[in-house]
Amino acid sequence: MIKNNIKEFRAKHNMKQDDLAKLVGVRRETIGNLEKGRYNPSLVLAWNIAKVFNASIEDIFTVTDE
Repeated sequence: MIKNNIKEFRAKHNMKQDDLAKLVGVRRETIGNLEKGRYNPSLVLAWNIAKVFNASIEDIFTVTDE
């Protein structure tokens, strides 16, 4: 399972789901589903999200054995 800290990173950057979605080229619903763990991102999407926040993929996404 992949867990993420997208919501926390958005809060630090005062960013709405829609803002992030536009920056990475997806719909707002995709960001919401990522945050809720309903959707696992492609490697490209994970990389693009990390790039927006000037962070590493590992800072935002973690893999668990659950």
